Amino acid sequence: MRNIILFDTPEIRTSLLPLTYTRPSADIIVGIDTIADKWKHFIPGNYSNLTADYLCELFPTITDPDGDNLLIAGNILPSQQLAAEINGLESGCALADSDGTIIAARGEATLQFETFEIRTTATNIRRIKRPFDIFTLNFEAISLDFDRLTSGRQSQPLSPTCTVIGDSSLIFIAPGAKVEGAMLNTSAGPIYIAEGAEIMEGSCLRGPIAICHHSTVNMATKIYGGTTIGAHCKVGGELNNVVMLPYSNKAHDGFLGNAVIGSWCNLGAGCVASNLKNDYTEIKLWDYASRRFLRTGLQFCGLIMGDHSKAGINTMFNTATVTGVGVNIHGTGFPRNFVASFSEGSATTGFTDVALSKFFAIATRVMARRGIELTDAWRRVFTHIHEAADQLK
Repeated sequence: MRNIILFDTPEIRTSLLPLTYTRPSADIIVGIDTIADKWKHFIPGNYSNLTADYLCELFPTITDPDGDNLLIAGNILPSQQLAAEINGLESGCALADSDGTIIAARGEATLQFETFEIRTTATNIRRIKRPFDIFTLNFEAISLDFDRLTSGRQSQPLSPTCTVIGDSSLIFIAPGAKVEGAMLNTSAGPIYIAEGAEIMEGSCLRGPIAICHHSTVNMATKIYGGTTIGAHCKVGGELNNVVMLPYSNKAHDGFLGNAVIGSWCNLGAGCVASNLKNDYTEIKLWDYASRRFLRTGLQFCGLIMGDHSKAGINTMFNTATVTGVGVNIHGTGFPRNFVASFSEGSATTGFTDVALSKFFAIATRVMARRGIELTDAWRRVFTHIHEAADQLK
């Protein structure tokens, strides 16, 4: 079996913050599953990560004793053509894109590629470089993943209580999923409903959409295309082109669009996040590398939220707001467009620092409700992020 290492350079990690505070870039969902899951399909092998030092306890690097490793940039989305090109690399060779950025290499587990023979690929590269790339690529990614994940599988029959608009063969319902009284529209793309998921009555889904395993779509929810609801999530209200990572909730009315929500987040009832400026001008988004707001080239961009962040009932977010890890927002008014990790408060009262002990107490309670423990290893990760957050305030 090939020994494959999905790597993050410091530039990749920083550009994808706050999502990469708590995971390698390859563990981000784009489409129906993570980038790592996609690579495992295209190139079978033993997989590990090469990422920030403080994450290595949870995401260790496993190297081949003979130095025969296949290194792949974790923010690159695979294709059959690219996988074949990477799989065919000879030892000591690296593959770069047209800009000279290394996307893969074969040899020692190092990010120092100066001694490698560099080849340039002619393959079109799809990658996530900034958080908004996750939702902009999600339409196409869901459709591609749908074909891959449903090939050779039989969908459960659709309940007669549901209404279908479009091609019903583009609806896949995995074993154990429940779909009753829903309206499903595949005119613009497929709908994938994974094991144990439930779509409650009155919900309207317009593909391409992925509802991952054991997630719940509450009654009368409206979900537009380009949306992925990660595993063990609960959603309600209105969602449009949203990627929600596992174990997060937006269970009530309120709008969320063109957004990426990390794990263990909760948006309270009536929470609304703008995704379009009133003057329709180009959106700027907080950039952790430059510590300023940078142009995105987008007209639509909503909320980017790091893991374990919360928003109280009726919270309102300005267009293109970024919140770090462990943020707790409540009260009236619009908070500023960037809220640093481990901050608590509102636009009217201001923000204060969240003590690590308080964060651990809340996270322990939240995770215990899902039968998951906040381990010592995760505590060490959050301690590191907490110390780093102090430098950004």
